[in-house]
Amino acid sequence: MAGKFEILKDGEHSYRFRLMSADGTVVAESPEFQHLEAVVAGIKAVRENAATGLVVDHSKQRRAA
Repeated sequence: MAGKFEILKDGEHSYRFRLMSADGTVVAESPEFQHLEAVVAGIKAVRENAATGLVVDHSKQRRAA
């Protein structure tokens, strides 16, 4: 089974979404959106960009002191 997006009402006037894995683990959670249409647009953007997004590994880079 594939993962899923869940749309949540966050307070009285805002929304957010979660990306859940097939086993129910939260993979990502969005910031707050003021309109349901914006949440749907955010999900669409994640779907489009995740499929083609580059992976940039910053874990081994040292910061300048």
